[in-house]
Amino acid sequence: MGAIVIDREEIRQAAALIRPHIRHTPVIRVDMTDFGKPAMALPLKLECLQHTGSFKARGAFTNLLTRQPPKSGVVAASGGNHGLAVAYAARSLGHKATIFVPGVSSPAKIERIRATGADLIVGGDRYADALAASQDFATRTGAMPVHAFDQRETLVGQGTLGMEIEADLPDIDTLLVAVGGGGLIGGIAAWFAGRIKIVAVEPELAPTLHDALQAGAPVDAPAGGVAADSLAPRQVGAMMFPIAREYVQQSVLVSDDDIRAAQRALWDGVRVVTEPGGAAAFAAIHGGSYVPAAGERTAVLVCGSNTDAVRFA
Repeated sequence: MGAIVIDREEIRQAAALIRPHIRHTPVIRVDMTDFGKPAMALPLKLECLQHTGSFKARGAFTNLLTRQPPKSGVVAASGGNHGLAVAYAARSLGHKATIFVPGVSSPAKIERIRATGADLIVGGDRYADALAASQDFATRTGAMPVHAFDQRETLVGQGTLGMEIEADLPDIDTLLVAVGGGGLIGGIAAWFAGRIKIVAVEPELAPTLHDALQAGAPVDAPAGGVAADSLAPRQVGAMMFPIAREYVQQSVLVSDDDIRAAQRALWDGVRVVTEPGGAAAFAAIHGGSYVPAAGERTAVLVCGSNTDAVRFA
């Protein structure tokens, strides 16, 4: 699949570049007995509290600050979170943004994209449909495409989260990361470069990286389930796959029921609101798909919060 395309120095440079535009998100430590599980101290990195509600702001700002958008602006295809991040970054930096999302995107994400003032086009059934439409738009208008995961600048930007996690949690052995197209886990794995165990977590109904690792290359995978708007592209990115093959030590799958239970547990236990994709990595611990070894110092990345599932009086 080719050489690994990003390195730690690029990630350090991107972290300095985007620092004025992103939050250093907090870590909280929970005891799993609070969730009715066997005792285990578990750090949670709450990237769900990032600007726009997900880690995607890191890749969006890295793209827009290291490339030169034309007058026609930028264009992105997204299940919702990437599009929102690109729209937010574009507004912050004074660029026009056009965002394509499929019909499966959650109403919460669609409304937040609209609120940025970006041009929003909703159409097609899945992310692949939105991507094709965005590529056509870029060809017709000259707008600069910002890919959600299969782009060097995106991988570098998401890698800044790995750098931040290491600063916050220098003693961990293992990190659980949710996977959709793989930009997040690709960037983080490139930063750690084998120095800790990286565990990929995906829905059973969207096993894109799991299937790719078994096949030895990105392959078409099912794209369904409760987290389909964030964790269900047709394939993982070609750029991230060599990184995953080298540095992702384990892949586990979680059921939709486990994801829903994890969302509820995070809300009931620590009052953290997550979308399904954002809770997937915690679902692996909470539901038992991943059981740390005795003494293993494990952390979980909670990566997204764009949902309208919580109602307030």
